[in-house]
Amino acid sequence: MSRAVAAARLTAVPTGGPGASAGSSRMPAGAPGSPGAASGTPGPPPPAAEGTPGAARLAAWAELLRLPALFTVPGDALAGAAAAGARPGPRTLLAIGSSLCLYEAGMALNDWADRAEDAVERPHRPLPSGRIRPAAALVAAGALTGAGLALAAGAGRPALGVAAPLAATVWSYDLALKHTPAGPAAMAAARGLDLLLGAAATAGGARAALPSAALLGGHTLTVTAVSRRETTGGSALAPLAALATTGALTGLVTSRRTRLPAGRRAAAAPGLPGSSPASPVTRALTAALGAAYAATAARPYFHAVLNPSPPLTQRAVGGGIRATIPLQAALAARSGAGAASLTIAALAPAGRWFAKRAAMRKVSIT
Repeated sequence: MSRAVAAARLTAVPTGGPGASAGSSRMPAGAPGSPGAASGTPGPPPPAAEGTPGAARLAAWAELLRLPALFTVPGDALAGAAAAGARPGPRTLLAIGSSLCLYEAGMALNDWADRAEDAVERPHRPLPSGRIRPAAALVAAGALTGAGLALAAGAGRPALGVAAPLAATVWSYDLALKHTPAGPAAMAAARGLDLLLGAAATAGGARAALPSAALLGGHTLTVTAVSRRETTGGSALAPLAALATTGALTGLVTSRRTRLPAGRRAAAAPGLPGSSPASPVTRALTAALGAAYAATAARPYFHAVLNPSPPLTQRAVGGGIRATIPLQAALAARSGAGAASLTIAALAPAGRWFAKRAAMRKVSIT
């Protein structure tokens, strides 16, 4: 991000992607954009093989695919379904599976596209260190893209109609747009499309989810913009803009008089025309999750403003990726989907637990 997003790769992750690019804008286009940001500075040597050669190979693939960043992905589809006013169902699960595959396709493709640059700046990464062959990474990216599109097709034509441009955005970002001024916008588009994928799969249409997709895309845009300077540092403008954007997004998500989607309005007030304001419980839950989003993102951004060094800029990107989860949860909550919002919020501690497992301790989300 700079293997951001994304992803980011939102990160989490999550330089794809959609989460997630840097000094060079290296955030991987993990489909949901997510950002996951790359470490930017030469890292430690490859971890010593633990146990069998097979275990070492699995560890290399976990590092290539940045497995801990996957926890930033399911919330896109769940928030999209909530914004469309539909309850999650089997098609939502297919959309989540599609998102996960496309996100990981972006991660693998990112390292394949950046293999020459990584040989100089990040020789410890799986491809330049020789732990994974470049051809294997490219084949994995293609296979994961195919699997993602197949899962979307299983969720119906509307879902495939969103997944196809999402996959195209991921590949375009990694192969052509990453180092151009259009890079952050492409990553933001990937994350927004990933949310719309959940809406299209669950409700058969995505129009009602466009406002939520725009808010999530705005967050991803700022994370990706910060990640473009994570290997060089030196500029406080990007983290300052990200800090201001975080405040604006928090206000839009929590302060606006929420109007529930049509399906939830009908369930809450049958027979009454027009839209209904959110209940006090919905407003309180949205406010709490919005505050969690602001707290997760704002502190590392503020530190990067005070000292825009590469380490603090990288930390800001990681904070932006992790903040993707509470933002997704807040978007679901403001749509009246309390259970979905709490499910999304639970992915944050689950992701931290997973990242602390022995096999994942040396695997970064960036």
